[in-house]
Amino acid sequence: MIDDDGLLAAYDEQMRGTPPTAPDGVLYERDGPLLRIVGERRGFIGGPADLGTTGAELDRLIARQRDYFAARGEAVEWKTYGHDRPRDLPDRLRAAGFVPEERETVLIGLAEEMSAPPVPPDGVVLREVTEEADLRRIADMESAVWGEDWSWLGDDLVARRRSAPDEIAILVAETDRASGTAADGAGGGSEVVSAAWLVFRAGTDFAGLWGGSTLPAWRGRGIYRALVAARARIAVARGTRFLQVDASDDSAPILRRLGFRAVTTTTPYVWSPDRDPGLGD
Repeated sequence: MIDDDGLLAAYDEQMRGTPPTAPDGVLYERDGPLLRIVGERRGFIGGPADLGTTGAELDRLIARQRDYFAARGEAVEWKTYGHDRPRDLPDRLRAAGFVPEERETVLIGLAEEMSAPPVPPDGVVLREVTEEADLRRIADMESAVWGEDWSWLGDDLVARRRSAPDEIAILVAETDRASGTAADGAGGGSEVVSAAWLVFRAGTDFAGLWGGSTLPAWRGRGIYRALVAARARIAVARGTRFLQVDASDDSAPILRRLGFRAVTTTTPYVWSPDRDPGLGD
């Protein structure tokens, strides 16, 4: 059985710097060791575990990314990992005006071990969705969970489905129309209470688990676990070996109990023109 170091090595080799198919309007650019993604809600920067550059040269690389997005008037996320080198990368990002967001744990599990039949709670059904109306319902649910406008997520899911439908499987957990628990409205009387998606990466052994936010009234009933199992079954059917999650502190304990193993941490460092307006002049 592959050990944690082997899982991390496979993740670094296969998943970092190899993005999924770009949706329309999204560009992938290279700058030295970095992959820069332009055209989404905010920019994204990722790189290998070892950037191969240090000191003043690294500072110039960081400043070049910041200034690139400053000229566009856009925020950008630089995704870092706990085992990255050089070790002072986070300090240098902070010095350049990047601010850390919440740290998450990278967990990896064997898809076959996670693929037990999903068991949602009474009154809830799981359904794979492809229609734009359902993707917009997911965004509405996320907006309710987070108390802010997440309509951008609907745009993102629609774009992903259009550009590479074989690379994403999107599931909703919704109230059963036959149960009488939902108000009339979108979805023919059902209410989306949670949603999650599975993102395949061509040419790798991995698929990523994303989403999983659940309306407060429906938490603690096993919906998250059911969505993991349902996506694992899809992954196994597609011949995918590993499932990967960037897990919050809320989700990580659930995933560990299911058999996922923590291999590292990840922290996004974000620069925004709102925080440093002088650079955007």
